[in-house]
Amino acid sequence: MVSFAIATYREQPWYHALLLGSACALVSLLLITGNATTSQPIQDHLTADKLAMLAQVLPQNYYDNDPLSETLELHSDSLVGPAVLMLARKNGELSACAMQLSTAGWGGVMQIIMAIKPNGELLGVRIISHKETPGLADKIEREKSDWITSFDGKSLINVSTKGWAVKKDGGEFDQFTGATITPRSVVRGIHQGLLLFQQWQKNQPPEATHHTQKNPIVEVHS
Repeated sequence: MVSFAIATYREQPWYHALLLGSACALVSLLLITGNATTSQPIQDHLTADKLAMLAQVLPQNYYDNDPLSETLELHSDSLVGPAVLMLARKNGELSACAMQLSTAGWGGVMQIIMAIKPNGELLGVRIISHKETPGLADKIEREKSDWITSFDGKSLINVSTKGWAVKKDGGEFDQFTGATITPRSVVRGIHQGLLLFQQWQKNQPPEATHHTQKNPIVEVHS
């Protein structure tokens, strides 16, 4: 009699709904618990990766703030999406800036990070990611070639507008044999980044270099 009653309610719609609801609740609980225990380590890992990449172009002795938390977006028609400007401060004053931007290469979008002194000179440039041809165009990577270091110390002042191009186009920068498009894209992206930084500086009131404040979005159309 008891087994018959059990078999009967197991055939009821509410019984199957209860089982499904319980299973969903259990899965949700497990997902919430898993997310709570892994989200912070993941975030910490991402932050560490960003700081490691930042350190390649912007030495720690240039700042005592957290540039990753003091950022703004800059826009240029020549870039893929907005550039992110990170402000580095020493004793409350602007000491340098790092900029992460994306530009179109031969194989796809390339992500670049570069650091700039307040006088507009480049401290360093690195390629964060790219999809260029291995063994041919990947000399943009610091591990493969020192080509990327040729931008150190360059600025809009000591390199003319025409000079911001590869030598094949009449500029100052070397290209790679059989792969001109990739270095051409990198040069163009860095030049646009410097133009954005210059325009942003012009829009800043004098006190902006002495304390943190909200900054306007800058757009460069070219």
